[in-house]
Order: sequence, then C-alpha cells, then structure tokens
Amino acid sequence: MSEARRATVARTTKETEVRVEVNLDGTGQSQVDTEIPFFDHMLDAFAHHSLIDLVVHARGDLAVDPHHTVEDVGLCLGRAVLDALGDRAGIHRYGESTRPMDEALVRCAVDYCGRPVLVYRVEVPAGRVGTFDAELAEVFFSAYAAEARMNLHLVLEYGSNRHHIIEGCFKALAGATRRAVEHDPRRAGGVASTKGKLD
Repeated sequence: MSEARRATVARTTKETEVRVEVNLDGTGQSQVDTEIPFFDHMLDAFAHHSLIDLVVHARGDLAVDPHHTVEDVGLCLGRAVLDALGDRAGIHRYGESTRPMDEALVRCAVDYCGRPVLVYRVEVPAGRVGTFDAELAEVFFSAYAAEARMNLHLVLEYGSNRHHIIEGCFKALAGATRRAVEHDPRRAGGVASTKGKLD
C-alpha cells in the first residue's frame, strides 16, 4: 500500500469536546485520554487487537454522567473509521471474531457495508466497572455502528463478570474489524459487493 488510510474527526458540543485520529494501517499503538479509566482501557484494547493506531482525547460533563462522553467518542471513532476507509475498495468488508475473556465468551460479526445496524445480545449485570456504567457499552457500540455505517452484531454466549463481558465485546469487535478493513489481495482493488459499490 502506497498510502496509509488515516482520518481525524473532532466534535464539540455543550457537553463534550472530542478528537479522534485513526490509522487503519497501523500497528495498534494508542494514546487515549477520556478521563474514564475503564473506557480508556477498552479503547486501548480495541486499538491493540485491531492493529488500528488510535488517538482519542475527550473532555465531557463527567460531573453529570459519563454517557455523553462515551457516546460522542463512539460517534467520532465510527466516523473516523468510515472516513479512513474511503470507497472501501479492496477490503474484505466482512469480519468475525470470537473472544474468550476468562469465564465470558463473546462473538462478533461485522459488515462495513454502509448500512448502520446494531444487534446487541449482551446481558451485562447491572452496575459499574470503576466509573463506567455497564449499560454504556451498548451506548458506545450503537454510536460506533451508526457513524461507521456498518452492521455490528455482538452476542454473549455466556459469562457473569461485567468487566470480562465488556472487555470481551471490545476485543471481539477489534478482531472482527481487523479482518474486515484489511485489504484482500485477491480483490485487486475491486469492491466486495455484487452491486459494484458499498453505500
């Protein structure tokens, strides 16, 4: 590849200020600071296991709730991946991954097709991991799928520990995304669609 697929997205509202940079052809390096430690850990894991270089800087109204920050980071990351993919010529498009995380097992399937759909069959025990409310995982994945314009299916096969379940989801998404956004050498620059385009 002669040129790395990169994108930067910034979003400023009365609730948050977010900046995200991605390099789809990276090595999984990350610099993440959202002031939500567990969320930072999950984004680092996503970068590491997808091999996407990732920079995230976010400031939000955490005194109110982490919800706005988590959602807006998801929106910005999804948009950055979409922008970096460009016309998506030559990519695999589809990816799937199953990740064990101790007692939890999570499956993820993705299609970076241009149609935003989230199927989230993940029952996380209510509560927090640090300052991260368990239900915020779905908020993030919904925002990411919407802005990446992708089908994202996450299914928890089994598990009981909320930390392990959520981490399994992020790592499964990372593995599936790594496969989906990589170039397929047999595709020869064509688009993986019988329509001849992805949108």
